[in-house]
Amino acid sequence: MTTHARPLVMGIVNVTPDSFSDGGKFVGLEAGLAHARRLIDDGADILDIGGESTRPGAEPVSEADEIARVVPLIEAIRSESPIPISIDTMKPAVARAAARAGATIWNDVTALGFAPDAPAMAAELGCEVVLMHMQGEPRSMQSAPTYDEVVGEVLAFLAGRAGAAMAAGVAREKIWLDPGIGFGKTVEHNLALLAALPLFVDTGFPVLLGASRKRFIQGLDPLAAEATARLGGSLAAALAGARAGVAAVRVHDVRETVQAVTVDQAIYRSSVAL
Repeated sequence: MTTHARPLVMGIVNVTPDSFSDGGKFVGLEAGLAHARRLIDDGADILDIGGESTRPGAEPVSEADEIARVVPLIEAIRSESPIPISIDTMKPAVARAAARAGATIWNDVTALGFAPDAPAMAAELGCEVVLMHMQGEPRSMQSAPTYDEVVGEVLAFLAGRAGAAMAAGVAREKIWLDPGIGFGKTVEHNLALLAALPLFVDTGFPVLLGASRKRFIQGLDPLAAEATARLGGSLAAALAGARAGVAAVRVHDVRETVQAVTVDQAIYRSSVAL
């Protein structure tokens, strides 16, 4: 499926000391704000702020520490830019604090499953909610991920979580789906999900694709051991998402991704005009 509308580009701002790609680089308000400004200048449509790493093997962060990391940054960004802000957290209290600071999207790797009150909190906040699939939890999710049929199982899980969110009062039009590339999946699982992106788009929910710098790229290119060496694979995944019709791509390399999807869109428009 080819689409003529480019996906929104969500720029990643990790204010954590241990993220897999840029851990420690943007810890602290000034560093985080400078990075956010740079991503806005590079063309980001949305900023995704995270205060707890969800990389394989990551250790949990306390609620208070996470709030202390993200809220001042969200407030600072909001004071100088109207750009939509997403809070990347599994904790309802962090989502609430972030929403009060100016975030309008809750990006949850547990699909509102971390705490019993998460769906109700999402409904109360009235924000957009990204429901992501993850097998297991960050500390152990990559130990031995297994599925009978990965695409069908991920689709069924996300449909169930969307149903639970709506039952709690979240409006259907505010729900996004994310197949969770790299979260409890092998290289083969990730490739199957990327190939099946049109099926996720066909659910009618907007789809967020987060494949930027993920380790499956190294599985296909052994020279990409460092996360920063995975730009080519990240762009390939973003273009696959664009052609499948995803609503947004979550990326580290905003300028390069904006350029890639813009050129891809221009090629599509030219082909239609022939």
